[in-house]
Amino acid sequence: MIHQFILAAPKPGMTTQEFQDYWVNVHAVKFAAKIPQIRRYLIDSRVPFDGDRGRPPLPHQGIAEIWLASDEEQLASLQTEEFLHGARLDEPNWAAFWATIVLDTDAHEIVPGPPLTDTAPSWVKVTTLMKRKPGLSLADHRRRTLEDYAPVVSGLPGLRRHLHAHTRDGYYTFGEASFDSVEQIWFDDLAAAAEALAAPYYADQVAPALDAVADPAHVFSLAARENWIIGPQEKR
Repeated sequence: MIHQFILAAPKPGMTTQEFQDYWVNVHAVKFAAKIPQIRRYLIDSRVPFDGDRGRPPLPHQGIAEIWLASDEEQLASLQTEEFLHGARLDEPNWAAFWATIVLDTDAHEIVPGPPLTDTAPSWVKVTTLMKRKPGLSLADHRRRTLEDYAPVVSGLPGLRRHLHAHTRDGYYTFGEASFDSVEQIWFDDLAAAAEALAAPYYADQVAPALDAVADPAHVFSLAARENWIIGPQEKR
C-alpha cells in the first residue's frame, strides 16, 4: 500500500481559512474523492502550534493523505478523467501548486492507537518531515529510524498513535528526495502535544535520538486536525 503525503499552501490572496474550507469541502469532495483508485483519503488541516519545527516554517496549511494499493493503481489514477479534467484542473483555484510537496511512502505503524471510526476526530496530529543526517546512508537511516529512534518517540507522555513512513525508492532514481521520512504522532489535543514536546523526556531522550538520524536543518513539522473524505475504513 502506498501512503502518499501532499503538502499544499494557499494561492496568493487566499486566507488560510478560505484555503482549508475549499480543500475539504469543495476540492476533496467534488474532485479528488472521485478518482476511483483512491482507497482512503484524509485532509489534515493545519492548526496554529508553537511547537512547529523548521526555520523558516513550512508555508503549507494542510496535508492530503492518500492511500493507493499499488504502483499500477497509482499510474492508472493519474490517467483518469477524474484526475486530468477534475482534480488537476481545480488545483490553481485554491493552491499555490508551485510550492506543493508530494511524497510517496511505505508506512510503518509503530503504535496502533484506538480503532479508527470517527470521520472528524478531535485529536491533534503532529507531522514531521526529516532529511537524514549527513554521512548516514539511506539504508542506515531507514533501519535506525525504526530500530532506534521510533521506540524512543513512542515513550512520549500522552502519545496516542505513532506512524513512521519512509520515502519510496522511486524518489531517488535521479538524485535525492526532498525528505527521507515522514513521522506522525497523535495526542488528545494541542495542550497534550505541547506538554509532550516540552517534557524533560523529549529533551533528554527524543531530541538526541532525532539528531542521530536526521539533519536538524532539514526537520520541519506542522500540527493539524483530521478530516476523513474516504475512510477511515478502506474503500474496496
